[in-house]
Amino acid sequence: MSAHNSASGAAQDGFDEARAREVIDGLKGLQGAALPILHALQREFGYVDQRVTPMIAEALNISRAEVHGAISFYHDFKTAPLGRHVLKICRAEACQSMGVEKLIERLDRMHRLKPGGTSPDGELTIESVYCLGNCALSPAALLDGEPVGRLDNAGIDGIVLQHTGARA
Repeated sequence: MSAHNSASGAAQDGFDEARAREVIDGLKGLQGAALPILHALQREFGYVDQRVTPMIAEALNISRAEVHGAISFYHDFKTAPLGRHVLKICRAEACQSMGVEKLIERLDRMHRLKPGGTSPDGELTIESVYCLGNCALSPAALLDGEPVGRLDNAGIDGIVLQHTGARA
């Protein structure tokens, strides 16, 4: 079976080439269109698929390297689908002083999850961030945009267990 639906151009991963072209064509006339296009594609698909790089380059008459450079420079652009749930763990100084690196190590050791990775079931993505402004409750994180403070081993295990099929 093909990964693409021949009627719509939609891939099984949710990427739809025809829709991506519509987004690009709709914004390519803007001054400095690359970033608005990338943001729109990320909103549409949840990430910026590598298959759009040549499409954007052609539409804007720029090199693929320039498009790739924009995608890789801005940390908010994701190049793969995220999990259904996203845990953003603060790794700034206050959280470091309160043991966040041991929690990061625990995620890897106990759950085989690392920052930048997604659980095998696609349910939970772990991301590093550098300061959430919640230093008084460090180590701090955001789970699906909601603050989580005073994380400890039980807290990190609970988040993983609740949001994946994993077991500690």
